Order: sequence, then C-alpha cells, then structure tokens
Amino acid sequence: MSKSDSAAGWIGRQTGLAVREARVAGSQHGYQHLMITLSGGRRAFAKAVLPGPPTVAGALAAASGAAAGGGGEEVAAAFAAEANGLRWLAEAAAVPVPEVLAVTPSALVISMIPPGTPTPEAAFGFGADLARLHAAGADRFGAPWRGFIASLPLDNGGGADATDWPQWYVTRRLLPYLRLAVDTGALTAEDGRLVEAVAGRIGSLAGPAEPPSRIHGDCWAGNVLWSGGRGWLIDPAAHGGHRETDLAMLDLFGAPSLDRIIAGYHDTVPLAVGWRSRIPLHQLHPLLVHAGLFGAAYREAVRSAARAALSG
Repeated sequence: MSKSDSAAGWIGRQTGLAVREARVAGSQHGYQHLMITLSGGRRAFAKAVLPGPPTVAGALAAASGAAAGGGGEEVAAAFAAEANGLRWLAEAAAVPVPEVLAVTPSALVISMIPPGTPTPEAAFGFGADLARLHAAGADRFGAPWRGFIASLPLDNGGGADATDWPQWYVTRRLLPYLRLAVDTGALTAEDGRLVEAVAGRIGSLAGPAEPPSRIHGDCWAGNVLWSGGRGWLIDPAAHGGHRETDLAMLDLFGAPSLDRIIAGYHDTVPLAVGWRSRIPLHQLHPLLVHAGLFGAAYREAVRSAARAALSG
C-alpha cells in the first residue's frame, strides 16, 4: 500500500464506510488490527488484509495445508464466519456482542467496545447472560457456514452426526485436530492413541444428552470483554454445540471471577450433574488446536486432559 493510499481510504473503499481515520494497532493470525474513527466520530475496530505483507492468506494456507493460491478464499471465509457468528449470537438478545458494520473478503469492521472492569457483579451477570444465550438453542450441531478457530478451518458440517453430540464432537472436533497435531510432530503416535481412547469411549464420557446450544465456541477469557458492567463476547467460532464447551473454555485459561460466572449461569439454567468432571473432555479440542498451531509445548496439556477425561 503506497503512502498516498492510506489505511483509512483503503478501508473506506473496501467497505463503503465513511472512514475518517484508521490506525494499525497490531496483528494476529496474519490479520492487521485497526482502530477506526468513522466520519460521525463513532469508533470501530477492523481486521483487514491490507495490501502488502503480512497477509493472512499465507498463514491460513499453511495452517490448513491448502495451496497458497486458495488463500484468498480462506480469508473471505474466515471474515464471513466471524460476521455470521456475531450476528447469530446477537439474535439471542442475551450476551452483548459488537455490531457488524461491514464485512468483505478482505476486511471485517465491528463496533468498538469501550473498556471496563470485570467486577464480581459483572461476572455473575455474564454467567446469567451466557446461560440465556445457550438456551436460545440451535437447529443442529454445527452451523450452516464454514467455521474457523484462530487461523484453522473448523468443520461445521452436519451429516448423520448432526443430532448426536458425542459422535459429532469426535468426528468434527477431536479427530481432525488430532491428525493435524500428530502430522506436524506436536504429538507422538502414543499421544494419538491416548486421545483415540477418549474418542472410543465418548458415549460413556459425554454425560447426559443435551439439545444443541447456541455457543460461542472459542470462549476463552481473552474473548470476553468487560464494558458497562457486562461481559461482551468477541471473536466467536459460533455454532450449535454443547453448552459445557463454553464453560470449559472459560476455565482453560482462567476467566476472572469464574466462580461468580458459574454461579450466575447455574442460577439461571442449572447445569447437568457431573459437569465439572467433563471439563477436560471439552478442553481437549482447544488444546489439540493449540498443539496444531503452536507445537509440542501443548503436548503435556493434551495428555493431561485426555487422561482426566478417561478417569472422569
């Protein structure tokens, strides 16, 4: 991008928004992050693939094993998935999410969430909101759009397993990312057999059957923003899933005031008996994702989660 072609002008042309100012504030997974001011003074946030390096196309292609030439389609699908997920979560009118202001194959612009403080009261309210979000439900396990988690494609398809969460979880979540982690050398064949043992016993490990919940899908603490006395959700990998998955993700990297979040949730929609013992089962998928992305540093965490799931 030339000096004469400012980020503000480029974002404006791509999205049709009247952008007064745009400042690159960092990057993640190959995307540039931009802080934006619209012509009326409204603040917004964007993920974009600005002309010139770095681009997300190579990152997505490398992570997914796709040819570099298919990267543009992967970029468009990733932005579309996030926009679809935010809109779908917003339909529940439960947990607040940013408004999608524009989405194109090369940019996603959402409303800015002013920073706040994660108080115990806000955490309790977030738990209640999350319970209501899950209770809004989904037509099936998965989603009608291509999914992404971080920079990896996420299989949201639904076949014969679309109404059977244990088999859906094994087929669409555990085994694909296990293969990726083993193929990249992050996990050994022995580690793979340990995870496969979990998959083989999924029917007895999954707990009571539950209908598809409307879940965020990547609900770790970094994807919860605190603003105006409430918890807001960003960066979803949204789909019809198991509600315990979001709670397990909050536990995985230590959400603030997690005990208050759980209390607010349980007071609104009680959790199934034994849900705590199933946390490692639900954490196994994101840990496999991390192993596939970041390597053997996550090997022991995967092994520990698999062992805990088998003993639960």
